[in-house]
Amino acid sequence: MNNKSVLLLGASGLVGGECLKLLIQDNYFGKITVLTRSPLTTDIMNSRVERHIIDFERLGEYRHFMKADHVICALGTTIKKAGTKDNFFKVDFTYSYEIARMASEQGAEHYSLVSSIGADPGSSIFYSRVKGELEVAVQKLPYRSVNIFRPSLILGERRERRFNEKMTEIISEIFSFAIPERYKPVQAADIASAILKVAVENLAGIYIIESNEITRITKATA
Repeated sequence: MNNKSVLLLGASGLVGGECLKLLIQDNYFGKITVLTRSPLTTDIMNSRVERHIIDFERLGEYRHFMKADHVICALGTTIKKAGTKDNFFKVDFTYSYEIARMASEQGAEHYSLVSSIGADPGSSIFYSRVKGELEVAVQKLPYRSVNIFRPSLILGERRERRFNEKMTEIISEIFSFAIPERYKPVQAADIASAILKVAVENLAGIYIIESNEITRITKATA
């Protein structure tokens, strides 16, 4: 264990939850700060973890919680859950970007973002466009290291089952032989494993990591 600290966003979600498990197991970070909008469903008993429930509408008031060496952002929602495109943009762009900016201003050097396959600021698909706009925005911040993970369909045990995702998962399993590696579903635990490995390596520069690369990184650490 060393004196490095990490700020985790999205710990109540699928990938963020897996990240929290690995961060606790690994012991690389001496301090783990977790910011959520609501209480976590699992009780985390670990002296290195600081959990804070915050109002994301008033992020500036919680700036003191955002001082860390590393930032892992797995914050996100769906348009269906958000209710409107404006609400989706607020969660997936505004909250994520503002925290990235404030953490950077306080000295954070490494930023890992869970984005999505197809992220493109010029996309005609709203979801993909917002993801792409966030990628571009965080790359302009003065981080020493930026790692953007673009998983395809994310597999894992969700608290709420999404019918469309379940059907896509079944179809993907049946036709996996015909699906290019970049588009194959990836386990949330594998994404978390790749994020932690890249965080520990802490290589300088900007890296875009697609689904197939996530899988490769995970297998290399097995």
